[in-house]
Amino acid sequence: MAIQDKTAKAMPAGKRRFGGLLALAASMMLATTVVAKPPTAEVNTTNLAVTDDTVRVGILHSVTGTMAISEAGSVQAEILAIEQINAQGGVLGRKIEYIQEDGASDWPTFAERARKLLRQDRVAAVFGAWTSASRKAVLPVFEQFNGMLYYPTFYEGLEQSPNVIYTGQEATQQILASIDWLAQEKGAKTFYLMGSDYIWPRTSNKIARIHIEEKLGLRVVGEDYFPLGHTNFNSTINRIRLRRPDVIFASVVGGSNVAFYRQLKAAGIDLSRGDITLLTISVTEDEILGIGGENIEGAYASMKYFQSLDNPNNEAFVKAFKERWGENSVIGDVTQAAYLGPWLWKEAVERAGSFDIDKVRAASPGIELTTAPEGYVKVHENHHLWSRARIGRALRNGQFEVVHETADLMEPDPFPAGYQ
Repeated sequence: MAIQDKTAKAMPAGKRRFGGLLALAASMMLATTVVAKPPTAEVNTTNLAVTDDTVRVGILHSVTGTMAISEAGSVQAEILAIEQINAQGGVLGRKIEYIQEDGASDWPTFAERARKLLRQDRVAAVFGAWTSASRKAVLPVFEQFNGMLYYPTFYEGLEQSPNVIYTGQEATQQILASIDWLAQEKGAKTFYLMGSDYIWPRTSNKIARIHIEEKLGLRVVGEDYFPLGHTNFNSTINRIRLRRPDVIFASVVGGSNVAFYRQLKAAGIDLSRGDITLLTISVTEDEILGIGGENIEGAYASMKYFQSLDNPNNEAFVKAFKERWGENSVIGDVTQAAYLGPWLWKEAVERAGSFDIDKVRAASPGIELTTAPEGYVKVHENHHLWSRARIGRALRNGQFEVVHETADLMEPDPFPAGYQ
């Protein structure tokens, strides 16, 4: 099922940094009236960290370890959104204060930090996690203590929690759509699957294999996994040479991508020449900063957002992001999805007229954001977002050229029949 895009024109950012923040904050305001400042006793009945003037939230990402290369942009996007919301007056008349915790690329640490944010800091929402392993680690904590997590990463699906709003894509919107494109547009018949060794790549490749072999009648000729932080890919590259797949379907994450793409190029496999088709479901503009555009040029990526998207919303967002974080900063798919989190939470709180988690949860389905950088998004009853499927081709300058996108938004289906 598809839903028509309702992308609205965003206001341009100002010339100065604060002007940029304020202008984009105004553009991100949803179709709501000005919200009066209700008494704290009415909007906080569950002992959250809410005062007459402030509300406290958490940011939980890896800023150290192998995942820092991927998660740094999410932190920047969430802080930018919070600053913009504060510039327009906050949420229910209260400015947002944030506590930032480091998951340190370690799943038990994520769970420990999540517990601290919910129990000790009593935050009203948490924006965070990146890998599925970190999400799975914190999920029992959020469900036990009834917290609300806004999770920004594309992931394997097969999950739906009342305590999570998933602002990235699930498998039907990313994995299945990209394989269909490879088969139809590239004539691909054989695939080599490779990924980092944890929940998301293994489950994603399980879904991909079912689609390739059982749904499309094509072949998987190899499948490899690597520990997080792995840096020696020569054996896999040799196997790829021997088996000569039409497509390398890659879900390697974090710093390992730097080693893989550089070694692939050093081995004489030049993606820019079309020596082989490689499609990644994990590399965004953030990772290319470390990989180097010359090493990944010609690869394809399946994402719902690319920094190069040509629409007024994205133009204003990119300008504000660079004003805040530097002209050389880049924005990837997860970074943009992370940026949506605080705005979706703000709208849910103001719809509910309360910071209480149960009321925010009930108010979330149906929320529409016409000013999202990716275009129009809407929260589904299953807590995922309607979104487009897009394919981008990596350029030497580190950006992606969009070569395909679905005409309509795709309905999220985290439990597709026949793939579980």
